[in-house]
Amino acid sequence: MQPLRSRCVAFVAAVVMSASAFGADTDWPQFRGPGGLGIGTGKPPVEFGPEKNVLWKIDVPFGHSSPCILGNRIFLTGLDDGKLVTLCVDRTDGHELWRAVAPAEKIEPIQRIASPASPTPCTDGQRVYVYLGSFGLLAYDLDGHEQWRHPLPTPIVEFGTGASPILADGKLIVVCDQDMGSYLLAVDAATGKQVWRTERPEFLRSFSSPFLWKHDGGEELVVAGSLWVRGYGVKDGHELWSCQGTARVSNATPVAGDGMLLVSSWNVGGDDGDRVTMAPFDEFLAANDLNHDGLLTVDEFPPGPVKSRFSQMDVNKDGHVTREEYEHMRDMFAQAVNQLFAIQPGGHGDITKTKVLWTVSRHLPYVSSPLCYQGRVYAIKNGGLASCYDQRTGQTIYQAERLDAPGDYYSSAVAADGRVYVASQKGTVVVIDASQDATQLKVLARNAMGEQVYATPALLDGHIYLRTEKHLFAFGEK
Repeated sequence: MQPLRSRCVAFVAAVVMSASAFGADTDWPQFRGPGGLGIGTGKPPVEFGPEKNVLWKIDVPFGHSSPCILGNRIFLTGLDDGKLVTLCVDRTDGHELWRAVAPAEKIEPIQRIASPASPTPCTDGQRVYVYLGSFGLLAYDLDGHEQWRHPLPTPIVEFGTGASPILADGKLIVVCDQDMGSYLLAVDAATGKQVWRTERPEFLRSFSSPFLWKHDGGEELVVAGSLWVRGYGVKDGHELWSCQGTARVSNATPVAGDGMLLVSSWNVGGDDGDRVTMAPFDEFLAANDLNHDGLLTVDEFPPGPVKSRFSQMDVNKDGHVTREEYEHMRDMFAQAVNQLFAIQPGGHGDITKTKVLWTVSRHLPYVSSPLCYQGRVYAIKNGGLASCYDQRTGQTIYQAERLDAPGDYYSSAVAADGRVYVASQKGTVVVIDASQDATQLKVLARNAMGEQVYATPALLDGHIYLRTEKHLFAFGEK
């Protein structure tokens, strides 16, 4: 029989490994941490920066992916000397443990301020998984050895890949909403083999990550896309419900709190006072088809918001817009809705008129995802405007209050210890009072990093792990 001491040691080791595998307090296993909720642990510092409360700082390759943390390991992706890499660093001091090069033959096209390493890795405690638009899906063990690869076609969108993968019921889930051939995919986390694939042909480009909504003892996958947000079964990817009310292009990822789902989307041309309209195809063709071939090239569009979206209309990228492509975009502009809204669980079919609890249509985020924290919903609009609503009713607590940290916000808000942390692209991390008695915006600190920030911070065990343009910082009270 095994000695008692050995059995006790083995038991403790098993408990530690089990806790890590299921996302304990010492893990931040995906985009926005446990459950994708953006809620951290411990008491992170309020004031920090390049010279204050720095535990360590390291150089990292170019990329926008956020830290993924498992125990003592931090995973990131980046572009280094023309190669896409996954790297793992030690959480205690930041020294590099390993890096692996993705077998991408060509780097996907990206927007001017984007990165081909934007999706955040995820982990189940056994492997770390990455999604790179330039290659597809890759899985590594915790020591950096490749376990499997699942190549995917490069998404048909010139802005680059943005959606992060998540794990659900032993499956790795990725959404690819592109200008043609959109789909939701599940592969076996252990082998990389396809389990199911759900086509989304009516959806054009969007960049929201899938969200695993847990409620009433079950769970379902939620994907916000163009014009609609939809729920899918985890087991086989079948559609459960659909709710209209999103923008033409969805960037923010849904979140949940107290059993409700919160969805936010905003895009140009969807506000009532600033809606983009397009003339019927025949009328537009008669006025602009200069060579009378029945098709439209970019030079045949007059300057304006419609011409600037030519590449979105030209879904097959052949340099021409057909009647079908034109009318699809016209219909999207007409139906687009910019709003933040709450959805009740338990819906089936079209739930647009039956399960939406409340909506807000002003001062909406563009990319930054909403945050549900202690009964309130926080939303950050570009320009540094913060809003806060009662989660149950949508009642405004405060709206469009200035953070005095202007610029765009691509990072999403996270919270811990009664405070909300949100980073501007220009590199200021604003800390907001999120206590229950806060009836107006109260900024506790504005922390200038001296570099741009696109990634979302990880708040774990009282520490802040923040990726800037060139560095990864660990902050904490010394």
